[in-house]
Amino acid sequence: MNPEKLAKLQAQVRTGGKGTPRRKVIKKPTKTQAKEDPKIASTLRQLGVQPIPDIETINMFMDGGKVMAFNVPRLSANINANTFVISGKAEEKSPEQALTEMISRMGSFGPESLSQLAKMTEGLQAGTDAGDVDDDIPELISAGENADEKPADFDTTD
Repeated sequence: MNPEKLAKLQAQVRTGGKGTPRRKVIKKPTKTQAKEDPKIASTLRQLGVQPIPDIETINMFMDGGKVMAFNVPRLSANINANTFVISGKAEEKSPEQALTEMISRMGSFGPESLSQLAKMTEGLQAGTDAGDVDDDIPELISAGENADEKPADFDTTD
């Protein structure tokens, strides 16, 4: 390219002054609230989950000995399909921190909730489930065991 023509073109370029077009001001949107991705929303609708309100915290105990704690999460569930969706900011905590927070929250429910928690922890340490109270329920007899026996003949003509 010819250097004289290039110098002429550079001289014609102005960034301001009379006769130049105004630059458009681009308004940047402010972040108000994080919106869900439309694909995630459509997938949740297909799963049939319904929101469960008024959940303050969710603690998930992981295999590595850590606890994943969600503060004020959004919980959606489909109970029939055993599907739960938790969304929110998660923090990793030690089990001691999580249990102290749980106990401080349960203290507002009364001392009976703390005693139930103590019974559950004793049962877990002993290797049995503290909530298992099916000891006094008799075993059911399936129809296959007594299939060779004839049913009792009741005489209703009396």
